[in-house]
Amino acid sequence: MALSTVAVVGLGSTLFTVSAQAESIQDIENKQAQIQEERDAIKANLSDADSKIAEVLIDLEKLNEEIEKVNKALKENQKQMDNTNEAISEKEDEVAQLEKEIKELEKAIEKRFEILKERAVSYQQSGGDISYLEVIFGSQSFGDFISRVSAVNKISESDSSLIKKQEEDKAAVEEKQDAVLAKLDELNEMKIEIEGMLALVEEQKASNEDKKDTLKAKENDLRVLKDELQVEDSKLATLEKEVKTSLQAAVEPAPETEVASANATGNTDTGSSEKAASGGELQTLSKESTSRPAASGNLSTAINAGFSHIGTPYVWGGKGPGGFDCSGFVSWAFAQAGISIPSSTTGLATTGTKVSSSNMQPGDIVFFDTYKKNGHVGIYLGGGKFIGAQNSTGLAVADMTSGYWESKFAGHVRSVK
Repeated sequence: MALSTVAVVGLGSTLFTVSAQAESIQDIENKQAQIQEERDAIKANLSDADSKIAEVLIDLEKLNEEIEKVNKALKENQKQMDNTNEAISEKEDEVAQLEKEIKELEKAIEKRFEILKERAVSYQQSGGDISYLEVIFGSQSFGDFISRVSAVNKISESDSSLIKKQEEDKAAVEEKQDAVLAKLDELNEMKIEIEGMLALVEEQKASNEDKKDTLKAKENDLRVLKDELQVEDSKLATLEKEVKTSLQAAVEPAPETEVASANATGNTDTGSSEKAASGGELQTLSKESTSRPAASGNLSTAINAGFSHIGTPYVWGGKGPGGFDCSGFVSWAFAQAGISIPSSTTGLATTGTKVSSSNMQPGDIVFFDTYKKNGHVGIYLGGGKFIGAQNSTGLAVADMTSGYWESKFAGHVRSVK
């Protein structure tokens, strides 16, 4: 689409600018058809651009939904990670507390061990092999017997209790330690898994953001292209309107009002202007008559108004210093002198009084038969020169005594004084 647009714009700049040399109705009709063809192509590209923009907007909407899902997943995973870290912290506190309990228990076990060891030493010091019966039958009385039996039983029970307690405490500590460590391992594995999920989601989020940037850039490019196409279509619409007007004027030309001009002494120039206007022999411009009064102060302002804007580009319908077409410039220049005249070639062709080309003076309006009769207009400066907004050069001074402009000048001159 971009390539076809470039081709269309290129054609618009080379083929569809109304040439001052397009003279026949057939030429104008051909231009009208070509302009319409180009506008159709631009409209097709505009439609294509709209479709592509719509597709991009749909893709962006889907991508935004995907990004929203990813962000939600990211939040959920982060929440799970926070909970896991909190649980790990709690288990680490349990481990620390358990290690403290283990140390206390180890101290208790150590104490019990010392008690058992002392009893064993005492037992050895008392004879070592004294049997249970020997302890009982060695009593001096029945009361001593009862006391000895009771003492032996208590010692045995105490030793047995100490040993049992040692074994139970040791097993409890080992079981609790195993449980806490297992839970800690489980939480650490979960943490590693969640970290991996977070990294994956972050990567997906970054990828979606890149896609979003790409789609946004594509949308922007399409909108710029659409704007350019609309500008080009607008230019062609203006050109098409002007060509249509030119075609109507060529088919039904405005009636000419033949008015013989009188000089300052009352003499009438007969035949020369009528002959020039009818396509006869062109008048000689090198010899200027002085029979008409010189330009007034206001007219001088109109003559000189354009010199500070030489080079201003030619713009169809332009009526200001930012851009002129031929009739727009003439109307603007006279407006600077406080003189109101039409801004179209058709209107200017009947403005003021018609004078002969041999009697024209600076400030008169001169017409040229380019793509139509009186298709181009400018302000005569004297010495065979005129100033006007030219298609190819913009606002410029040109010579009408030779070359192209001489061939297009048919002697039509209007005085607005």
